[in-house]
Amino acid sequence: MYKGRDMSELAMTRKQEWSGDELSYFHYSLSQMAPYLNQEGTTILREINEEIVSRGGLADLSLENELKSTRSTTIAPF
Repeated sequence: MYKGRDMSELAMTRKQEWSGDELSYFHYSLSQMAPYLNQEGTTILREINEEIVSRGGLADLSLENELKSTRSTTIAPF
């Protein structure tokens, strides 16, 4: 389970300052809601994706393994 800062705090923080767990969690959550996101939500998801790519992809972030073991779906690497 994710235990970290909520989106209201992270919205005021540069993506470069987010932890790997925060990026992974919100990437997964926002991707699941992608069809329902407004323009602001899709912009946040795009920025998260760009930051994940700049760090080497999801395989390098720690929460991916936890999500794989607790969910029936998987997160595709970049």
